[in-house]
Amino acid sequence: MLKIANISVTFNEGTLDEKKALNGIDLEMERGDFVTVIGSNGAGKSTLMNVISGNILPDVGDVLIDGKQVVHLPEYKRSAFIGRVFQDPMAGTAPSMTIEENLAMAYSRDKKRKLKIGVTKKRKDIFREHLGTLNLGLEDRLSAKVGLLSGGERQALSLMMATFTEPNILLLDEHTAALDPSRAELITSLTEKVVRESGLTTLMVTHNMQQALDLGNRLIMMDKGQIIFEANGEAKKELTVERLLQEFQRIRGEQFEDDRVVLG
Repeated sequence: MLKIANISVTFNEGTLDEKKALNGIDLEMERGDFVTVIGSNGAGKSTLMNVISGNILPDVGDVLIDGKQVVHLPEYKRSAFIGRVFQDPMAGTAPSMTIEENLAMAYSRDKKRKLKIGVTKKRKDIFREHLGTLNLGLEDRLSAKVGLLSGGERQALSLMMATFTEPNILLLDEHTAALDPSRAELITSLTEKVVRESGLTTLMVTHNMQQALDLGNRLIMMDKGQIIFEANGEAKKELTVERLLQEFQRIRGEQFEDDRVVLG
């Protein structure tokens, strides 16, 4: 479903601030894979997400989704088959619009663009049905402005909007990091449920090593723009945070120093 081949990205090339954000990244994901991505600040995790979504054009390399080359396809065109949830609960929704208007936009993402946002009775019934699965009471607040929702409610809505049309690829960019522990746990549980029930091919960046171990069927660790470690299936299930830190030290010859990653 996703193939990334020899992707490299350099910021501020030729200046004193030059930084190699990605260095020859190769990654393949089969349909239904749920891959968690761990790494310290500056490892290249968010840059990888931005290359896949089309927000950043790589210097070299290929991005193929469902066998189709998309590396030169702009972000707005890729949005028809890529869903994304950001760290900031404010980023994935329009606060001045109602819940039903936001959902109507998401519902039409993979369809031909129209000027009018369609909130028909049939669609309202669909929205209520989907919102009811969140167990947050949002199905009874369709006409409420999204800006009035709590961070957790808004992130739950963002997750639903990103997965409404069952995209080819779902990108989760530290989507629980800005929430308090109870809300983060709620969104994590909803994520696992939605991805499992819909069989979505999912790439999730997280600063929380335990979360990366608990979710998904594959784990990759990034450092300095490279994938330095990967664990699949049973090997992933046997991993612990301590063993991940040991692997980093074995590969890099130094200790992992990002407390946010270790402590979540």
